Amino acid sequence: MSATRSRTAAPDKASAEAIDLARAAAEDVARPGEVGEHLGLTAEGDRVVTHYFACLDRAYRGWRWAVTVARASRAKNVTVSESVLLPGADALLPPEWVPWSERLRPGDLGVGDLLPAPADDDRLTPGFTAAGDDGDQQMISEYGLGRARVLSQEGKDRAARRWHAGESGPHTPIAHAAPAQCSTCGFYWPLRGSLGYGFGVCANEYAPDDGRVVSVDHGCGAHSEAVVPQPVVEAAPPILDDLGYDLMGSVHDDDAEPLGHS
Repeated sequence: MSATRSRTAAPDKASAEAIDLARAAAEDVARPGEVGEHLGLTAEGDRVVTHYFACLDRAYRGWRWAVTVARASRAKNVTVSESVLLPGADALLPPEWVPWSERLRPGDLGVGDLLPAPADDDRLTPGFTAAGDDGDQQMISEYGLGRARVLSQEGKDRAARRWHAGESGPHTPIAHAAPAQCSTCGFYWPLRGSLGYGFGVCANEYAPDDGRVVSVDHGCGAHSEAVVPQPVVEAAPPILDDLGYDLMGSVHDDDAEPLGHS
């Protein structure tokens, strides 16, 4: 086998010397005074050269004008192929484009916005596959009233992880300061199915999570069995009457008079 050697093509002399032609082409597409000094050239192939010029536009710092010129075989004249504005090594570039479906964050959906779930959404499963006490049972008595898709096991797991790690989970300051967990609160309403083992809805209008999903180990100060600690009342010191008193002698003092003898 013979190894193929790669070599850098030497720039065509006529194309390399066509700096003025390339500059004029760049000035035709740029605004006046925005084409700067010649920065160099690159041989793109046989009789094809790209000339680079500095861009003086303040909005495109670090960019450069790239003008590609070429000369046909056995031709004397050099012609312009294209003129473009390209970023340099230190150019300011926009962030990498991300599809809108991946840019969405909780709370971005507004009034009138539509967010269709993709057909292959792994959080959902066809409704007819749900079965058992934990399934989203279809209404078989009336045709067409069942939902086309329901939560899959992946969807339930992702929701459980998100809820447990969120503001209504156990790892929040209000839960740490709570007198007891939501699972022992009378205002706690468990969810249906397997999610009910770990989550429910708060039904206390005075609680910060009223109407929201909370974990069983969440908690707040509005617990139904919360008891306000009673203030500790210190006993009053005894009252001593020191205005009058009788002297008492020692039990061994024979001269001591009995108490009350005058």
